[in-house]
Amino acid sequence: MVQPEVIAVILDLVNSRQLANRRLAQFETERSIEIVNSHVAAVQPLAPTVGDEFQGVYGSVGDALHATLLVRLAIPAGIDCRFGLGGGPVWPIGDGAAGEIQDGPGWWRAREAIDQAHKRADVRTPTLRTWYLADRDPGPERPGLAEQSLINSYLLARDHLIGGMSDRARRITLGVMLGRSQAQIAEDEGITQSAVSQSLKKSGGAVLVAGLHELTIGTE
Repeated sequence: MVQPEVIAVILDLVNSRQLANRRLAQFETERSIEIVNSHVAAVQPLAPTVGDEFQGVYGSVGDALHATLLVRLAIPAGIDCRFGLGGGPVWPIGDGAAGEIQDGPGWWRAREAIDQAHKRADVRTPTLRTWYLADRDPGPERPGLAEQSLINSYLLARDHLIGGMSDRARRITLGVMLGRSQAQIAEDEGITQSAVSQSLKKSGGAVLVAGLHELTIGTE
């Protein structure tokens, strides 16, 4: 069955061959993704495919942006990941050992988008980890090409902020996005609630929360 209004997402680990323990990195990534899958609705939740690659499908750009942000915040220190987001239809073409095999413009654009994220990071924006390519024939319910640049501008800023955050700042921001109170986060981190609030302001965590909210209002 064709899924006509979706965002295909491809995730891979950055410099995975250089990781000291690739098996542990895979396990930690899968554990982080389980957290995300339990908090963000998906047409097809993120799941491992081959090697260090994961794939998922979302019903809106807002959901895809939400999920990819949570993954980046949830993955522990020493592991980094890259995303390609592609708008467009997808459809099944058969069954494989790992489940249904899919194809379609959404996946083609997601693959092109992750390649672009890699190339752009190598050339001039080293903190970039996510790129989005819109459906070239968008319907009335989906962002079109006019919004593609807006979303990628957001992603450039988002990834830059995350790239400069400490491990604790990421955990604190993730906690807020998962609905935990500042008091609960402070107890987990062994710090004061005031320190949690200050971290959110200084690290840019509060900006990430607000930015996602503002952007998803217009993309869902």
